[in-house]
Amino acid sequence: MTLIYLAGPEVFLPNAVEQGAAKKALCEQYGFKGLYPLDAELDPDAYDSPQAMAFAISRGNEQLIQQADVIIANLTPFRGVSADVGTVYELGLARGLGKTLLAYSNDVRPFAERSYAMFGPAEAVYSASGELAMIDRDGNSIEDFSLSDNLMIEGGIQLAKGRFMTQESSAAERLTDLSGFEALLQWLAAG
Repeated sequence: MTLIYLAGPEVFLPNAVEQGAAKKALCEQYGFKGLYPLDAELDPDAYDSPQAMAFAISRGNEQLIQQADVIIANLTPFRGVSADVGTVYELGLARGLGKTLLAYSNDVRPFAERSYAMFGPAEAVYSASGELAMIDRDGNSIEDFSLSDNLMIEGGIQLAKGRFMTQESSAAERLTDLSGFEALLQWLAAG
């Protein structure tokens, strides 16, 4: 049975356990087994510090990724213009391990547009070579390759012959809408 690591910011939601259960149920519906980061039940009293518990969680998640055949990452922007940084780390680890990479975002706005909105007002400037560049309010260039997220994220998925898709969800369901997740399961099942 294909094992799928379920990466994403859902672990931070108030209904994190229920969201994980919903994703795992969808995996089973398509003949897969989902591995959710919160599957390992850790006893907080078993650790002598919050850092020790954090490192146990990290170690456990890396072990789940190593077991998995596929990673499906929710790359919907979380706490910034890009995906959750932990999810991006997990995606990079899976890429390094040669796993199949699939990802979705419930925000269709391009990365550059989100960057302009958060770090503007941006201005257009011409480089010495005559190329047009967008500069943020701090004087730094804004990456604009007409991609949905940072070029290294999408590039890694593309180089791994994976799939990245976007769809628009309502603001209330931005982090919980599973229709993109399910579309990737359908794509994987059609194989």
